[in-house]
Amino acid sequence: MIPFAEYRGFIDPSEGPKVVRVVKGGETPLPLRLDLDNHSPSGFAWGYGGSGPAQLALALLADVLDDDERAIRLHEQFKWRAIAPLPMNEGWTISSDFVRGLAEQIEEEGA
Repeated sequence: MIPFAEYRGFIDPSEGPKVVRVVKGGETPLPLRLDLDNHSPSGFAWGYGGSGPAQLALALLADVLDDDERAIRLHEQFKWRAIAPLPMNEGWTISSDFVRGLAEQIEEEGA
């Protein structure tokens, strides 16, 4: 499990949607994790319920939880609760604590 981190999504004018992990001021791109499920080989998206948001939900959960099977099991519900509601074509920031907490809530509800 990673220490506290922030995840920032933004629209790069030349490359489209990008997501980075920020830990203690250092920034690294969030891996797509196509090895777990190939929802969207073209990249991440947010603000609706499609394949790009599903890939983002999966990648965030896998990164924060460090448990691929758990991430696979939870990502569709996480997508609808956390990724689809984000404003489309706008930037956002969420914390690893938020991701972890929502994952636990989904599990408690029986996912």
